[in-house]
Amino acid sequence: MISYPNVKINLGLHVLRKRPDGFHDLETLFVACDAFHDTLEITEAPEALPDGQVDIQIENCDWDPQKDLTAQAYRLLKADFPELPPVRIRMVKGSPVGAGLGGGSADCAFALRMMSELFSLGLSDQQLASYAARLGSDCGFFVYNNRMFATGRGEILTPFDLDLSPYEIRLAIPEGVHVSTKEAYGGIVPCDARTGLQDILRQPVESWKDNLVNDFENTVFAVHPEIAQLKAEMYRQGAVYAAMSGSGSAVFGLFRKQI
Repeated sequence: MISYPNVKINLGLHVLRKRPDGFHDLETLFVACDAFHDTLEITEAPEALPDGQVDIQIENCDWDPQKDLTAQAYRLLKADFPELPPVRIRMVKGSPVGAGLGGGSADCAFALRMMSELFSLGLSDQQLASYAARLGSDCGFFVYNNRMFATGRGEILTPFDLDLSPYEIRLAIPEGVHVSTKEAYGGIVPCDARTGLQDILRQPVESWKDNLVNDFENTVFAVHPEIAQLKAEMYRQGAVYAAMSGSGSAVFGLFRKQI
């Protein structure tokens, strides 16, 4: 079975408060984006493997494949479905790493769905999203892969009606710049005493430039001014709205489509 996991962008991102468990409560709107895809193939492995191991190969990968979220997704299912046979995973990374686009999270969610279908586990979207949330805060979004308003640490998802059809999404990524989540949160000062993000998103897109913010931008732009320059360039090119996605380093712009 083969699939092509896509990426996402964040429309607005408010960091509201730090939680007792060390995470942060936030609110953001996840929007699926087709600018990049990975190629993910999962089949039943032709031979037995050591317990907990997956026959996995990833092209364009500089980390231990056994620690990849797709391999973790298999082990998570295996714990609840002991009869699950060993699998072979082949992946070609086409989405950028460390860009705030959720490519690895998408791989995880797509892998869960593929294994549910491949081995007739019968898992619902809600069950798949629950498994995905155990592997990463934004992983559950890619189970639905539709516009979702996220709260909690990003795992509480609610459908959000927003028509972006008049706009084209363009992405830009600064070469050689990767932003870790730890780095992005390093200078964040949580604040929940402001206009709620849903209210801002319901305003005309033309008003977002001055109102719709990603709280990570101030911290990340101070360390990586080239990301701020990309955002400014989006506006110079005519974007109606531009922002950094997630914790960076990718920047996106919404451009009105030409009729």
